[in-house]
Amino acid sequence: MTIRLPDSEGGLRAYEPRTEPLALTPGTPFTSRTVFSAAHVVADPFADTNPDAPAAVDWDATLAFRRHLWSHGLGVAEAMDTAQRGMGLDWAGAAELIRRSAAEARAVGGRIACGVGTDQIAGGSLAEVRAAYEEQLALVEESGAQAIVMASRALAATAAGPEDYLDVYGHLLRQAAEPVVLHWLGPMFDPALEGYWGSSDLDAATDTFLEVIAAHPDKVDGIKVSLLDARREVDLRRRLPEGVRCYTGDDFNYPELIAGDEQGFSHALLGIFDPLGPLAAQAVRVLDTGDTAGFRGLLDPTVELSRHLFQAPTRFYKTGVVFLAWLAGHQSHFTMVGGLQSARSLPHFARAYELADGLGLFPDPKLAEERMKTLLALYGVDQ
Repeated sequence: MTIRLPDSEGGLRAYEPRTEPLALTPGTPFTSRTVFSAAHVVADPFADTNPDAPAAVDWDATLAFRRHLWSHGLGVAEAMDTAQRGMGLDWAGAAELIRRSAAEARAVGGRIACGVGTDQIAGGSLAEVRAAYEEQLALVEESGAQAIVMASRALAATAAGPEDYLDVYGHLLRQAAEPVVLHWLGPMFDPALEGYWGSSDLDAATDTFLEVIAAHPDKVDGIKVSLLDARREVDLRRRLPEGVRCYTGDDFNYPELIAGDEQGFSHALLGIFDPLGPLAAQAVRVLDTGDTAGFRGLLDPTVELSRHLFQAPTRFYKTGVVFLAWLAGHQSHFTMVGGLQSARSLPHFARAYELADGLGLFPDPKLAEERMKTLLALYGVDQ
């Protein structure tokens, strides 16, 4: 029983799918780490829309996927980059997503944190950037969710230097009702964020970032770092004020960063924990027992898949995430808001399928195989 998959050389190769998935069952929340999965949104495939129009979301399927993550003990990081924030999902759609997901979290007892940004404006003055942040913070707080203050394209375009970041973030943190997570998203995820914190020199940017935190340590629960640089994250983690957590957003080096060292560890807020949710949850429960080797044994083999999905241009990783959700049976189609299902090549999809299948991530391997063959047939590949 083989399937013919395209390779990067323009040919076809035979692959034998596995017949049994990993045995992964729902479980209780974790004790040693706080772990969020940044979750994707499911598009409505029957909506008569186009990439420039507001997103048409299948709310039932989108919320069902969040219940899936909660059932395994994971927190949900909502309306983040993985949900195509600013890449198909506008602020009106994100606001509705936050309201619906926060209500669902209350109903099922799930943990949720939601992205606060400025994407209702394309640019403007510092005052307008502050007002945009304030509007979104108010909505997230009213929903009962924790706030994740995301990097702002508008602020990156408007700020003249580090002092403007200190001003805007200081203003926002002073009025936050509860401690927030500060999110530093690197330009590999969003090129418009180049030079964030007032400098393209990462050492100088880090100093400004830490200055914001040091001025308001009681208002910062933690930081999420998405720079794909493990060494820099560890150095930054060690410089945080006591009580401020580091949530890794490094989809290349997450096992070692979560495992930590003798001086500390990172918690997690990861897009790769969308497709890896059940397996990641099982690994963290092993870590809860003090078995670091067992944790690494489960999670290290997933890094090849993650690095594949997040390869440059990294911002298109969402396409692979949604593709795997379709193969895994979490949604009935492979359609994305903004038409982003076209953002990766057929050889990329084929390799993602092969790596995910090899890990046992598909609850029904036969369904995944059939759906992969359907996609291949659409591209003209006969089996």
